[in-house]
Amino acid sequence: MGFEELHSKINEPGESSKDSFTIGQVLNKFTNYSTLPDVMLDWIEYNQGEIIIIWNKVGEIVFISNSVERLLGYKKSELLGRYWREFVSLEEEVDYVKTHFDRLVEKKQRFTVTMDHKDGKCMVTECLSEKIYDEQTQEVYYVSSLKDITDRKETEKLLVRSEKMSVAGQLAAGIAHEIRNPLTSIKGFLQLIQAGVNRKEEYYKIMIEEIEKMEKITSELLFISKPLTDMKQLESVDDMVKDVEHLLATQAKLKNIDIVIAEPITASIFCDKSQIKQVLINLMKNAIEAMNEAGFITLHVHDTDAEVEILVCDEGPGIPHEIINKLGEPFFTTKQSGTGLGIMISKQILESHHGRMEIMNNEGKGTTFKLVFPKYYKRKV
Repeated sequence: MGFEELHSKINEPGESSKDSFTIGQVLNKFTNYSTLPDVMLDWIEYNQGEIIIIWNKVGEIVFISNSVERLLGYKKSELLGRYWREFVSLEEEVDYVKTHFDRLVEKKQRFTVTMDHKDGKCMVTECLSEKIYDEQTQEVYYVSSLKDITDRKETEKLLVRSEKMSVAGQLAAGIAHEIRNPLTSIKGFLQLIQAGVNRKEEYYKIMIEEIEKMEKITSELLFISKPLTDMKQLESVDDMVKDVEHLLATQAKLKNIDIVIAEPITASIFCDKSQIKQVLINLMKNAIEAMNEAGFITLHVHDTDAEVEILVCDEGPGIPHEIINKLGEPFFTTKQSGTGLGIMISKQILESHHGRMEIMNNEGKGTTFKLVFPKYYKRKV
């Protein structure tokens, strides 16, 4: 029975017919999806906000919901029989899913996957996948739902951009100090040269070194203020840590704080350098602000077989246990003039790198923020 025919058989007030249904009977009749008429199922399948995909053990698509036409522009017939990986935009995401999807367990597994739209655009999706065993056919299938989160990701980028500009403004005082000192030196040497002092070559060398200092600090400031990119490649952790240390050293010195890199760093991670440097800037700036006395901020890097850990340890008062889990919630902050966006944005960036953040109080004093990244290398095709 079709939907129109069913609708016509529902009793109007005062009507009676042995072939008609009451509203209560209709509601009782539709107890689950399998009891719905085909026309209703088709409408739901086309208009739902997610794409449902079923693929077999070799990755071949054996079913895809009609909503794919509305959300990605493809006809079902264009996708059936093809492999799911053909429609993922980023090669590193394919490699990550292949590496980290556990085919041995029957539980939901979550990934962020960017899909190709037929018109050439991309759709960022939250992919929820699960292994399902069909007892009748004794076949193993994998069911995935793809939810469009493109708008959410765009909003996150705007928040990151806002936070980056806020950080640049907050660092302005320290950077002005960092530039003023070399300028004072250069001015003094120029005056000596103008007075006829006969040590020009030595002075020229010192002035060039001072100019290079200013060039580096202004380059880092420009780097902060630029929009975040999304270009992941293998990057040296040592280079990123040292760039951030150089940028924030003056800010720390204003409070008699030394930034210490604990040991030689040899690790590399697959990441977007600008995004991970933003996370490090957020955490180290927070550490400086948390310390009311002279002390040290220490950076450790642990390189294991499976993961790379970056630890930022401060000597501040620590964080009360009851609010540690709240850090990262939008607009929750322990600072009088804070926005609460720094940790939230940092966690989002780490999530996009399949990493995580752990926050713990040190045994003596202070707090440690631990960033954990999978040791994942882009496969060569």
